[in-house]
Amino acid sequence: MTSRLNSFASATIFEPRFEETSYDVSVIIVNYNVREFLRQSLLSLRKALVELSAEVFVVDNASTDRSADMVRQEFSEVRLISNRENLGFAAANNQALRQARGRLVVLLNPDTVVQEDTFVAIRDFMDAHPDTGMVGCKVLNPDGTLQLACRRSFPTPWVAFTRLSGLSRLFPKNRWFGRYNLTYLPEDETAEVEAISGSFMAVRRDALAAVGMLDEAFFLYGEDLDWCFRMRQNGWKIHYFPKTQIVHFKGESAKQSGLDNLRQFYQAMGLFVRKHFRPDSSFSFFRGKSGLFLLAYWLLHVAIWFRAALAFVQSLARRLAAPMFDLALMQLSMLVAVWLRFENVNLFGNFLIIDFVYSFIWLICLALFGCYRRATYSASQAFAAATIGFLINASLTYFFKQYAFSRAVVLIAGLMNILLLSAWRLAVKVLHHLGFGLFKGPLGKTLLGQRTVIVGDFASDGALVEKLKMNPALRGYDLLGLVSLDGDEVGKSYAGLPVLTSLERFDELLRAENPDFPLKFIKGKSGRIQQVIFSTQRIPFGRILEVMSRSREAGQRLSFKLVPSHLDVIIGKSGIDQVTEMPLLEIENRLAKFGPALAKRLFDVALAGFSLLVLSPLLLVSWPFLGKLRSRVILTPSGRQIRLWRFSRGGRFAKWPWLIAVLSGKLSWVGLEIPYGRGSSDDKAVVSHPGIDLPFGLTGLAQINRRAQLSQEEKNRLYLYYVTHYSPLLDLEIIFRKMFRI
Repeated sequence: MTSRLNSFASATIFEPRFEETSYDVSVIIVNYNVREFLRQSLLSLRKALVELSAEVFVVDNASTDRSADMVRQEFSEVRLISNRENLGFAAANNQALRQARGRLVVLLNPDTVVQEDTFVAIRDFMDAHPDTGMVGCKVLNPDGTLQLACRRSFPTPWVAFTRLSGLSRLFPKNRWFGRYNLTYLPEDETAEVEAISGSFMAVRRDALAAVGMLDEAFFLYGEDLDWCFRMRQNGWKIHYFPKTQIVHFKGESAKQSGLDNLRQFYQAMGLFVRKHFRPDSSFSFFRGKSGLFLLAYWLLHVAIWFRAALAFVQSLARRLAAPMFDLALMQLSMLVAVWLRFENVNLFGNFLIIDFVYSFIWLICLALFGCYRRATYSASQAFAAATIGFLINASLTYFFKQYAFSRAVVLIAGLMNILLLSAWRLAVKVLHHLGFGLFKGPLGKTLLGQRTVIVGDFASDGALVEKLKMNPALRGYDLLGLVSLDGDEVGKSYAGLPVLTSLERFDELLRAENPDFPLKFIKGKSGRIQQVIFSTQRIPFGRILEVMSRSREAGQRLSFKLVPSHLDVIIGKSGIDQVTEMPLLEIENRLAKFGPALAKRLFDVALAGFSLLVLSPLLLVSWPFLGKLRSRVILTPSGRQIRLWRFSRGGRFAKWPWLIAVLSGKLSWVGLEIPYGRGSSDDKAVVSHPGIDLPFGLTGLAQINRRAQLSQEEKNRLYLYYVTHYSPLLDLEIIFRKMFRI
C-alpha cells in the first residue's frame, strides 16, 4: 500500500492508448463476489442498450463465487476479463478502458439496476452539452430514497468541517452548510456539481483522452473523487442529471472484501488530501499557497483520521454490543444465584476466576452457534447455546473441584441464562415487528415477517409465489397478496394468494391500511405494507423505479426487492435470499427422540396450565353465554380415536376445552391442523394424514399461513420441516405468529 501512496503523481500522468471509436456506449462493470447482483445488473443492461450500439465489459477481480462462469454461460455478448488476483477497482476499470471503443464510456457498479432509458437519456444529454466531460444520473437506495453520494462537493476544509461537526445534517437546506452532499439543491433538478458517485459515471471519450484513466494508487475508494477533480482541473464540466435513474444496492461489493474496508476508505481519503490539497503539490487545490492553507491542510488530515478512529470505535461497538449485553446478563444471573444461595452478594468477589471460566464458556457456545454473526437475534440459537453452556459448566462442578462454585448457583444461573439470553432476542424481534424500529440490518427479516406484496405477471410467475409461500425458512415474508400487471386479474388468486390490485392502482394500496392488522391500539402504528417484491420477468425496470420514487414522495418507507427471471434468489439491500427448493439432505424426525419429545410435552403442559390459570376467571364469567357442549371424534395419524369438545357459541372462547385436551395429551400447542368443522354431531372424521407421527395442534406452520390456500401436499411439506427443525423456541415462535394474526 505504501508504494501506491507514494506513486500517485506518476499514476495519473500518462498517455492513455484507446481503441478506435466504433460504439455509442461502452459499459464497464468491475465485479467481486456479487454474482447474483451482477446477473440482475446485466439483465437490466440488456433492456437498456437495445436502441444503442454498445459493448459491455465485466472485469472479474478473482471472485470465488463463480461469477465469471455465470457470465460466460448466460451472457455470451459480454466481454469478460477474468483476473487471477484482486487488482482493485481503479486498476480493473483501466483494463477495460484501454479496450473500450465507445463514444461514451460508463463505469457501472455490479450491484445496480438501470432504467430502460438510462443510456439513451445520458447520450442525448451529452450531445446537448458538449462542454460536459462527465455526467451522473439520479441514484436511488433500495427503499426509494436518494443516495446522497450521487452528487457532492470536494472535501475542502470547510466542507469537511460542516460534515464532521454535524452542521450539514442540522442545516441540510442551507447553502453554506449543505455543500457536502449538495442537499440544498432540489434532487430532481439538473445541476453542475463538483463530483458524482462512482456507482454510475458516464465519461465523454474526448474528456477521457485529455484527463487520463483512473489513478491506480487508489485501491477501492477515492478513485472516483480523484477522477472528478482532474476532470474539472482540465476544464471539463460535471453534471448531475436526474431525468433518468438507477437503483444502487450500496456497498455489496465492499461487504465481500473483508474487515479492512474501513481502513482502505480513510487511507484513500488521506491519499486524496495529500495529492490535491498539499500546498507544494503540482495538483494542489491551493495552487502553491502556504501559511493558513498549510494549517488547513494539516487540520484536514487530523479531521480525517479522527473520523476514522471514531468510525472504527463505532464499528467495534456494534460488533461487541451483543456479546457485552450477554455478558452483563450472565453477571446478573450469577449475582442473583449467589444471593439466593448464600443471601450475601459479597461472596461473589471470592469467585471471580470461576465466574470468568463459566462466562467464557457461555460466550464461546453463543459464538459457535452463530449468535454474534448472522443469527445475532435468533432466540432458538441462543437457547441452544445457553443450554449447551449450562451442561458444560455443570459438568465442571463434578470433574474439576477447583471450579466447584456451588451446584445450586450453577443451576440457578444456568436456568436464568437460558431464559434471559433467548428472551431479550425474542423481545427485540417482537418490538421491531410492532413498528418501533429498534435495529436495522439482520432485523430486516423479523420474527413475525414483514408484510409483503409481490408484483408481477402471475400467469408466468406462479412458481415464485409457490416457492415463497412454501419455504418455511424464509420467515421474513408475511405474504399479504399479489399486485398484477393486468387489471383484469384483480379478484383472482394464484397459489392461494389473492390479487389485491393492479400495478396502475398500486399507490392506493400503499396508502391503505390493512384492516386485519390486530395491533391498532398502539398509537401511530398501522398495518401498512412494509415490503414489495418485484418479479422482473416482464416489469420494465423504469416502472419499478417509478414506483419506488412515488412511494417515497407519498411518505412511505418501504423495502424493495427484486427477483430475477430464473427465480433462484431475492435481491435486496440486506442481501440475497435463496428461494429454490430445499437441497437434498439427510432428514431426521427430532420428535421421535426422547429428549425433544419430552421437551415438547413439558412445554405443552406448562403453557396450557398457565393459560387456564390466567383465563379461568374470564371463562367462568362467560360460561352461561357459550351454549351447549358438542363433540367430534377424529382420528390421529397413528389411528387412535380422540374426542374433542367445544361450545356451540362464543367465538374464540368456544374452543377453550381444547386447553384441557392439551393438558391431557390429546392435543399439542403446535402440530397438525385439526380437522374440526362446524358440524354438531358426534360423527367420526376420516382424515388424510401426512404419515408423520405428529399430534394435532392448536396452531402450526400450516395454520399460520392463513392467507394461503394450501393443498395437503403443501401442508405435508410444512409438517416435514417442523419435525426436522423442532425446538421449544420454534414452538414459541409459531405461537407468537398465530397470536399476532388472530
